[in-house]
Amino acid sequence: MMIELTRSDDAVFISWLQMRLGELGIKTIVLDTHTSSVYGGALGAVQRRIMVDEADLDRSRHVLAEAAGGGDS
Repeated sequence: MMIELTRSDDAVFISWLQMRLGELGIKTIVLDTHTSSVYGGALGAVQRRIMVDEADLDRSRHVLAEAAGGGDS
């Protein structure tokens, strides 16, 4: 089952996170890409969501924490 990892209206961050997770072999699905781009990011309520497999959720959260500066590295 796919679980929401995070959501953002920052297309660059979403792209980077998807790439970084992919490097670790974590499959992602980005939802709401077309809906958020139709309005050019003008609607803050429509954000892109990154979904990951439930089995990869802990590793994915670690990557997300590192991106936020909260990693243990």
